[in-house]
Amino acid sequence: MAIAHRRIGTGPVRVIVLHDWFGTCANWGSVLDHLDPERFSYAFLDYRGYGERRDVPGDHTLPEIADDVVALADQLGWDTFSLLGHSMGGKAAQQVLVRVPERIEKLVGIAPVPAAPYVMDEATHALFHGAARDPDKRRAIIDLVTGHRVGRHWLERMVAHSLAISRPEAFAAYLESWRTLDLSSAVKGNTVPVLALVGAYDLALTAELIRDTWQAWYPDCRVVVLPGSGHYPPHEAPVAFTTETEAFLAA
Repeated sequence: MAIAHRRIGTGPVRVIVLHDWFGTCANWGSVLDHLDPERFSYAFLDYRGYGERRDVPGDHTLPEIADDVVALADQLGWDTFSLLGHSMGGKAAQQVLVRVPERIEKLVGIAPVPAAPYVMDEATHALFHGAARDPDKRRAIIDLVTGHRVGRHWLERMVAHSLAISRPEAFAAYLESWRTLDLSSAVKGNTVPVLALVGAYDLALTAELIRDTWQAWYPDCRVVVLPGSGHYPPHEAPVAFTTETEAFLAA
């Protein structure tokens, strides 16, 4: 069965795009209007249980996402490609890298979850695990990772979108997968070129954390802090995000 996806562009630089825990292939803000369709070919994938693939059954794990990415690349006829992953999608991209390292040209992580298990204290654990069925907890998480600085209407729209497009059981299962999976030993020393974009106001995946993990494990990793953004650069700083990303991918 063909894997549903959103395609933007027909250019020679091929990129598979992986969304965050709250998002879908459609929830990238105005970035979708700024991408260069002549230089790039972007394929945006929804995970099983999300978006256009909300009713596709699955285990809802990062290894399953990697299987679907490889299958999508084969479907598109892409022998090699780059990966762009946001937050949870950043860790999923690393799972793809571990699975098929010879096929990955470059890796872009946007506020990306590191390859190691993500440690949570008791309060954070309760907040994140309660978010599958509690809209207020989803709102609190998004407010936290954007530095308690974004408007009420945007927060409510993000929460409403996440509730509408994902199955609660899928949302919960993906959390357990990205929180506990340990890929650190498998990625350490990998020489793939990496760009890690971090929002200056992100209170969870900070620049310090990304430097201590991503930049420490990948020899060819550059960390860029976007000053006008928290955890959602495609929404909060779309032009700066697109400029940095496409310059890196096209270099």
